[in-house]
Amino acid sequence: MTAENLITSPQNTRVKKLVTLQQKSSERRKTGLFVVEGVREVSHCVNAGFTIDSLFLCPEIMQDHPEAARLPGLLRQTDSYQVTKEVYGKMAYRGATEGIMALVKARGKTLQDLRLPPSPLIVVLESVEKPGNLGAVLRSADAAAADAVIVCDPLTDLYNPNLIRSSVGSVFTIPLVACSSEECVAFLKAKGIRILTAQLQDSRLYYDTDMTCGTALVMGTEATGLTNLWRTAADAHIRIPMLGRLDSLNVSVSTAILLFEAVRQRNEIAEIDRQNRRD
Repeated sequence: MTAENLITSPQNTRVKKLVTLQQKSSERRKTGLFVVEGVREVSHCVNAGFTIDSLFLCPEIMQDHPEAARLPGLLRQTDSYQVTKEVYGKMAYRGATEGIMALVKARGKTLQDLRLPPSPLIVVLESVEKPGNLGAVLRSADAAAADAVIVCDPLTDLYNPNLIRSSVGSVFTIPLVACSSEECVAFLKAKGIRILTAQLQDSRLYYDTDMTCGTALVMGTEATGLTNLWRTAADAHIRIPMLGRLDSLNVSVSTAILLFEAVRQRNEIAEIDRQNRRD
């Protein structure tokens, strides 16, 4: 590590640039760069094929995290900078990362870039505003091995640091696309993927609905639900039974319930197929 690659001042221009990228979506859009913190998140980012622009390391923090020592070796060709603990504290969006931050080049994935299996399982979110909710949905989508998450008419950018943090890196492990609702409906119809909208009105219980074919689970916001565009486009309306006094669940919880019902149904069909082949 050369002297010019050692950063000791929070006023360093690279530090200021990184902090601005953390704070402002307009800066992320203008530069095409975003920030990733933590060993797990940076590892997922690299494994997903993103290009690392530069790496910032704090040896004083990394020494307490043995897993952090391996990552810089995977990125030998990347420009690296050592920072002091004080500087890292200025840069970090999260309080408890392992002394590793990366400046990453954004890339835009479109609907046409999605490579889907014959009977895909897709989550569609319409106008979800809170990055934490979107991050939690991505974690559930990863856990259920969903084939894609499509964010329609997004109200937050896909490289928001709160989204990356709350997704625990699954923002990189699940194919993620942003588009308009109109584009998404046309895409799903063209692919013959069944559209299931989660809504209270004119709906049937989710576990009475077939999810073994190509399926898109379409979720709206808790405040306003889905727009009429999706209600009209739907092949079926589904609901989760609410047995208490409230009439809705958090969107991330609802998505997880529906995803794992799809997993249950698909596993059940797969087991029947295996038994038939043995017979």
